[in-house]
Amino acid sequence: MFFAIPLANKPTWHAPPWMTVLIIVINMLVYWGWQAPEERAVERNAERYARSGLAELEMPHYLRHLEGKAGQSPDEKTHLEMAQAMWKSREHALLYQDMWQEPGFREALLAGQVIREGDPQHAEWQRLRARMTPSEPRPFTLRWSQYFDRGFADRPETLLTATFLHASVDHLLGNMVFLFLFGFTLEMALGPWMYLLLYLLCGLGASAVSLWSHAGTPGYGLGASGAIAGLMAMYVVMYKLRRIQFFYLLFFYFNYARWPALVMLPVYMAHELLQQWLGGQGVDYMAHFGGLLSGALLMGALMAVKTLDAPANLMPAAAAPQSDDEAQAQASIQRAQRLTDELDYAAANQAWNRAARLRPRDPQVLEPWFEVAQHFPDSEGFHAAAKLLLTLPDTDHAARKRTHAHFHTYLKLAKPGPRLSANTLVHLVPVFVKLHAWDDAQRLAGLLHRSTSVHPKWPDTLTLLVNGLTQSNQWEAAMGWLPALQAHAPAAPVTQLLAQQQK
Repeated sequence: MFFAIPLANKPTWHAPPWMTVLIIVINMLVYWGWQAPEERAVERNAERYARSGLAELEMPHYLRHLEGKAGQSPDEKTHLEMAQAMWKSREHALLYQDMWQEPGFREALLAGQVIREGDPQHAEWQRLRARMTPSEPRPFTLRWSQYFDRGFADRPETLLTATFLHASVDHLLGNMVFLFLFGFTLEMALGPWMYLLLYLLCGLGASAVSLWSHAGTPGYGLGASGAIAGLMAMYVVMYKLRRIQFFYLLFFYFNYARWPALVMLPVYMAHELLQQWLGGQGVDYMAHFGGLLSGALLMGALMAVKTLDAPANLMPAAAAPQSDDEAQAQASIQRAQRLTDELDYAAANQAWNRAARLRPRDPQVLEPWFEVAQHFPDSEGFHAAAKLLLTLPDTDHAARKRTHAHFHTYLKLAKPGPRLSANTLVHLVPVFVKLHAWDDAQRLAGLLHRSTSVHPKWPDTLTLLVNGLTQSNQWEAAMGWLPALQAHAPAAPVTQLLAQQQK
């Protein structure tokens, strides 16, 4: 599993992304107003169905219907086996709910095309059906979903309506989070009405590609994820080669990185095609691919005829007047960003250096400088950027994770080797202790311990490290620091504790 989301901007309520919020509200209203009540009604009727006697008349026909589809795909064969197991264990309520997901069979059943006139069971079936059918809800989700075994001409409106339907609460909430993360930035750049038009066109494009790729197969499609994939493509095309900070998850590994935005488009597309090739697992990856393709083409066409201002950040419209230093810093950052986008790394390295002199504690300056300076790992700039970046304030877990990642990058690339001052070491050890990165914390503590002069913060740093080791039940490692504790923090409680343990 892979996904990457941008963290470059944040919304402002001075110019709220009301169209994005409106789309989210509509999706939620559709689900909670129609889909969820329908689902609850089907569950209630499932118990009535199990007691009605209809299962003995209808389910043998339903199983034969599934048998006819079992050869079409491994998923259909698995579906048949599950239905047969439910029939064998007389779980008629579950079979009824399963039959609701087969609209073709249900339509034919209610039209009298399954149990026909002349069938010995027809009269009894009609009698029982007359009691059951009036209490059943009118289909909503399946009415507005997109059927793959029907062509473009059949219910063309479902190419769009299916993008406002969801299969579950998790499906809905997950899509809405991604819709907001990408949508509010695009709405700021495009304006609400152009943004809405492109969102709907991305949804149509996603549905069209999905219908084309699955044409003639059983099943149906629904969900906003294709349209949201279009927003993702529009986002990265809008920012082109500008480096954007992303949070990414690859299987169980997650981290932060700054990448040129446009690099993510082929990554997104390749991921969807790979997942589709691996089997899909109930997710319509071709709809995602269609949305990505639609969004990229639409944004590319729009940018060919109109200049867009991709938001660098979403500041209030009526910001306070800038000081001379702030104006100079903004100009330096813009020049450094432009040189980076142009891949002129030598000039960009110097420009970021100048920007960092004006904002020496700003991670939005130090991180891109560090990335550019990696092209010159033996330069003073690379070592200076690393020093400033590694000593940023320890504000939260995410900041600590970024510091840890930058630390390893610096160790790997620095030439002829890393330069870590004692001040940097006493800052990093507590950061790594909080992350439970014990190997790195002890490694840096060892450098401090072996230094020729004792840093004033060394006793506190040492006791913090050893306390952390003991609290994590790493007694053997903690005991190894006892001589250092006895020399530099003899009165500390942890020193007394370990001394008693040694006896």
